[in-house]
Amino acid sequence: MLKTFKKGGVHPPENKLSAGNPIEVLPPPASVFIPVAQHIGAPATPVVQRGDQVKTGQIIAKSSSFVSTNIHSSVSGKVKKVDFQADSSGYPKQGILIDVEGDEWVEDIDRTEELKKEFDLDGAEIIKKIQEAGIVGLGGATFPTHVKLVPPKGMKAEVLLINGVECEPYLTSDHRLMLEKTDEILVGIQLLKKALNVKKAVIGIENNKADAIQLLSQKSKEYEGIDIAVLKVKYPQGGEKQLIKAVTGREVPSGGLPIAVGAVVSNVGTAFAVYEAIQKNKPLFERVVTITGKGVAKPSNFRVRMGTPTSALVEATGGLPEDTGKIISGGPMMGRAIASLDVPVTKGTSGILLMKKEESKREEVIACIRCSRCVSACPMGLEPYLLMTLAEKQIFDRSEDNKIMDCIECGSCSYTCPSSRPLLDYIRFGKGKVGEIIRSRKK
Repeated sequence: MLKTFKKGGVHPPENKLSAGNPIEVLPPPASVFIPVAQHIGAPATPVVQRGDQVKTGQIIAKSSSFVSTNIHSSVSGKVKKVDFQADSSGYPKQGILIDVEGDEWVEDIDRTEELKKEFDLDGAEIIKKIQEAGIVGLGGATFPTHVKLVPPKGMKAEVLLINGVECEPYLTSDHRLMLEKTDEILVGIQLLKKALNVKKAVIGIENNKADAIQLLSQKSKEYEGIDIAVLKVKYPQGGEKQLIKAVTGREVPSGGLPIAVGAVVSNVGTAFAVYEAIQKNKPLFERVVTITGKGVAKPSNFRVRMGTPTSALVEATGGLPEDTGKIISGGPMMGRAIASLDVPVTKGTSGILLMKKEESKREEVIACIRCSRCVSACPMGLEPYLLMTLAEKQIFDRSEDNKIMDCIECGSCSYTCPSSRPLLDYIRFGKGKVGEIIRSRKK
C-alpha cells in the first residue's frame, strides 16, 4: 500500500505537459533585475553601485542577519543602477539592474560536468559554504537553508526528508532534475546528512514519476543511508508536514516546526544546489523553471539565470498565446498571478503557468451552502469556511484561536468549494493580519 498523509487532500488534474522535455539552458538576456530579497527573512544589503563591473557568481548583496542570504550576480556586465521594480507580489522591491556584457564567471567556479562524489568537510564547514552560496529552499518557501541546518537548542535531527513529490499541477522542474542530475542530487543529500549529523535520508516521490523512482532506487544503492519512499498521488503531499506524516507517521504539532519531531525537509532542487555549492564552488544564481500551459506551443523546462524577465521564458516557448487569461508564478493551486512579463525569475520561481481565459475565469460567488467540503479537504484539519468569515469580518482574535496560522495556503478548500467562494484569498488576508498582531506582541 502506498504511503500518504491522512487528513484531507485533493487530486486536481496533473497536467504535467512538460514532463517529457529535457532541461534546456536559457541564454542570459540583455539585462537582468536581481532583487535583494529572494528569501524568507531580512533582505540582503547591496554591496555594488552604479557603474561597477561584475562577474557571474560574484556577491552583489550580502545577508543582513542570520535569517537572510547572500545574493550573487547571475551575469557578467555593468551595474546600471540599484533601484526598485515590482516582483511577483506586485509591490516594488529593491534590486540591482545589470546590463549584460559577455559571460565571464568568477574564476574558482568549476564549470565542468565531471561528477565529484568525495568530500572531506565537516558539518560546520558545509553549513558555512551553504550560507555563503546563498542557498534557500527551492520548493517555493525560500527559507534560508543554513538556518534550517542549525536546529534550536534542545532539538536534534533524526532523519532528513528529501522532497521529490512536486504535487503542484503542471510543474515538472523537480522531476526533470531527478532524471538528469541524479548523482549530483544524491551527493548533495550526503552533504546535507553530514551537515545535520544524521545517518538516514528518505526521498519521497509520488508514484506518477515511475521513471524517477526507478532511477533513484537504482542509483541510491551506491550511497549509504538513502531510501526511497513511494507515495500515493495526493495534493498537497509536498507540504512539509504532509510529507513528514506520510513518510514517518509523525505529526508536527500545531505551531511547531518539523524539527519538533526530529525531521528536516529539503527539496531535491536544494540538494542539487548544495552539491554545486560545495563540490563546484558555484553559488545559487540560476535554477530550473517550468514554463507551461495548455495553450503554450512548447511546454519546457529551462535552466534560467536569476533576474531574467518572465518575457524571455515566454518567448522561448513560442510567445504569449492569444487566449491567455492569466500568468501565474508557480502552479495553479499555490501560485500567484503576476501583472507583468517584466517580473524577474528569482530563487523561488519554480514555474510560470500561462492559463487560458476559460480556465482562469472565476465563477460567480454564491452563499456558503454548509456542505463542509472545505473542511474535509483541509490537510491541516482546519475549518476554512469559518476562517474566511472571521477574516472577512476582521475578527482576528478568533481567527488566531481557530489556528489560522496553521494554514499552509494549499488552496484545497477553494478548489473543492461548489459556491466558488474565495476561501484562500480571505484566509491569506487573515493570516497576514494575525501575523502582524503576533509580531507586535513580541516587541
